[in-house]
Amino acid sequence: MSLWGLVSKMSPEKLQRIYIDFPQHLRHLLGNWLESQPWEFLVGSDAFSCNMASALLSATVQQLQVSAGEQGKGSAILQHINTLENIYQRDPLKLVATFRHILQGEKKAVMEQFHHLPMTFHWKQEELKFNTALQRLQHRVGEIRLLQEALQQETEAGQVSLHRLIETPANGTGPSEALATLLQETVGELEVAQALVLKRIQIWKRQQQLAGNGAPFEESLASLQTRCESLVDIYSQLQQEVGAAGGELEHKTQASLISRLDEVLRTLVTSSFLVEKQPPQVLKTQTKFQAGVRFLLGLRFPGSPAKPPLVRADMVTEKQARELSMLPGSGAGTESTGEIINNTVPLENSIPGDCCSALFKNLLLKKIKRCERKGTESVTEEKCAVLFSTSFVLGPNKLPVQLQALSLPLVVIVHGNQDNNAKATILWDNAFSEMDRVPFVVAERVPWEKMCETLNLKFMAEVGTNQGLLPEHFLFLAQKIFNDNSLSVEAFQHRSVSWSQFNKEILLGRGFTFWQWFDGVLDLTKRCLRSYWSDRLIIGFISKQFVTSLLLNEPDGTFLLRFSDSEIGGITIAHVIRGQDGSSQIENIQPFSAKDLSIRSLGDRIRDLTQLKNLYPKKPKDEAFRSHYKHEQMGKDGRGYVPAIIKMTVERDQPLPSPEPQRPAMVPSYDLGMAPDSSRSMQISPDMIPQVYPSHPHTIPPYQGCPPEESVNVLPAFQETHLPMPPGLSPMSLPFDQPHPQGLLQCQSQEHAVSSPKPPMCTDVTMTEDNPLGQPVGGYPQGTWVNEDLFPPLLPPTEQDLTKLLLEGQGEAGGSQPLLQPSHYGQSGISMSHLDLRADPSW
Repeated sequence: MSLWGLVSKMSPEKLQRIYIDFPQHLRHLLGNWLESQPWEFLVGSDAFSCNMASALLSATVQQLQVSAGEQGKGSAILQHINTLENIYQRDPLKLVATFRHILQGEKKAVMEQFHHLPMTFHWKQEELKFNTALQRLQHRVGEIRLLQEALQQETEAGQVSLHRLIETPANGTGPSEALATLLQETVGELEVAQALVLKRIQIWKRQQQLAGNGAPFEESLASLQTRCESLVDIYSQLQQEVGAAGGELEHKTQASLISRLDEVLRTLVTSSFLVEKQPPQVLKTQTKFQAGVRFLLGLRFPGSPAKPPLVRADMVTEKQARELSMLPGSGAGTESTGEIINNTVPLENSIPGDCCSALFKNLLLKKIKRCERKGTESVTEEKCAVLFSTSFVLGPNKLPVQLQALSLPLVVIVHGNQDNNAKATILWDNAFSEMDRVPFVVAERVPWEKMCETLNLKFMAEVGTNQGLLPEHFLFLAQKIFNDNSLSVEAFQHRSVSWSQFNKEILLGRGFTFWQWFDGVLDLTKRCLRSYWSDRLIIGFISKQFVTSLLLNEPDGTFLLRFSDSEIGGITIAHVIRGQDGSSQIENIQPFSAKDLSIRSLGDRIRDLTQLKNLYPKKPKDEAFRSHYKHEQMGKDGRGYVPAIIKMTVERDQPLPSPEPQRPAMVPSYDLGMAPDSSRSMQISPDMIPQVYPSHPHTIPPYQGCPPEESVNVLPAFQETHLPMPPGLSPMSLPFDQPHPQGLLQCQSQEHAVSSPKPPMCTDVTMTEDNPLGQPVGGYPQGTWVNEDLFPPLLPPTEQDLTKLLLEGQGEAGGSQPLLQPSHYGQSGISMSHLDLRADPSW
């Protein structure tokens, strides 16, 4: 959204004081166009600013006339436009100052009401600042050339007025001093423009790292390459002018200018060698992977076509990476800490792609040499990196140049069971590292609100959904990681969480860490529950105790779905039943794992259980889950077989009403090596009794333990205690009206080989399935928990990610939102201000 898009939503009374020097109705005609012009970067009254101001005045008048014609405005508006042109024609810089004042007032008003400015506005302002600086440099180079020509003509004829060609920087100085001053000022402006490019490169690197956690990322380097190439062109022109002015400059001045220009070139060249395609941040040995680097100035400094330079990839430790950062260019003899196969590729220009790059397609880490670890650090906390390096000669002077680029930190594993903990190390480093850090230093403790944003970002990216975590979910996660049953969000708002709490300390009463549990939820939801979560059918992150408070007063058959709190990667169904005394009781069905759901989907399991009637609060289950039911074949298939279907049942722990009759001793019992279980029973039809004994004159009475239609009951249910509704929180309400465009996520089926005796061929026995792990989650009641309209799902930090960086230098204070405060125009309900890249920009 643009700045004007927010200003147009505000009350006109709040903006009246802004439009004192410019009519408000004419401001409406300019709309978004006004903020797309460099009003704020034309400071001063030099020739460049005056020329730009005159061009902007003409463009403003034209834009007003076009907008008035499109909107059908009358002749009175056109008369106002002509009057405006006549007023500012005498002093175009006054128009620049007027519009600069208007934009500053509009930004201040938006900050007061909405607490932050649109990210698109910041990016546009940054682009305008660089483009204006580049145009000023080009104008300066033109002035230097005019002055050079004037000096040459003055030498020959001595009759050219320098004051008619350029503005003399210092009154009373001679032409040679004027040229020296102009060259020094221009080189200084080149250094400022270079700083803008370097800052933009750092932002790109940081965005690339955040993308490892799921943040949106614009990978294209085309705009950065254009900026670098334009500055190299300015450098080349200035180098020529300094060389041509050798006779007019003092030797000391000329040497200083050449040295400054060479430093600009060296910095641009070394900073423009980037890792465009990062290697996997969790890297398993003996596994092929890819990576790629790009040299943004490769087309400006082509190497020998017959022999392009080779780029080499080597594994380095954290200590080696730290040494390289302190001594740039010292990595030529760095010993690799791991053996990488196929680690050299030529750096070549690609004319169709307009880039110079090297792509490693078949890298393979054969082995890794572990270094000494610090304290209790495990191998999955040991960070390494891939160092890409090359060398070549630059320019006609054959200046040797060595380029190096470090990949993002990565963790090397040798077994798949190390993957979970390695991902935790990378997630923490990507989220909480800062730009220009010492490799690979990261904070040991971070604010809980930053952790909430990181978990939400990772969840949405990993699962592939637009539905993020809600404030109620963060409350449950905070209670879990801090082992604190506080019932208010504010209790955790200013707390911080440590790396140990995240993935080193075992949760109380469990056998796993917080991250191991959360990663299990991610994997289960991604593989089997994406569509359910996207349709808001799963509450998920909620405790058993709070489920009891929600469901205790609900009708029989009301249920919801939540992730198992005690098992990794499980989802369970909590539902209301009536006890023998008529009181409400809460049962939690044994959790389902991804393996279980690959055999029979969650929707079909819910359809199988007739005791489930309404998804909390009052959504009929068929209405909520119909799109997730699998169509069942009726009749025989193409081969003439009647299809067999596995269905699920859950046996209540209440005693059955009918007494079990005595069985004749002649019926054999089948010892399966299991202890007797009174909660499980199977109906045996009399005609299916094996004929292993001689016939008897009397008949065997049928077993009346359960009615003929009863299925095999194998899933035990657990009783819940009655707990009161926690204060400060009300039941949750989630919408079920929007069907999800994706269908039911198809899970990859896995075969189960279970050894058991062959059952008797009995037509009235229904097979059931035992489901060890799992746990779905349902919606919340109307008017109970925080409504989604007040707290919309968190989105990736596209609007807030780099705010602080872009605000600095513009005199703005990025307004940070408190934790869990709703955005006023549809953005995340959690403050994203902490994700701003911490640097000291000077946009």
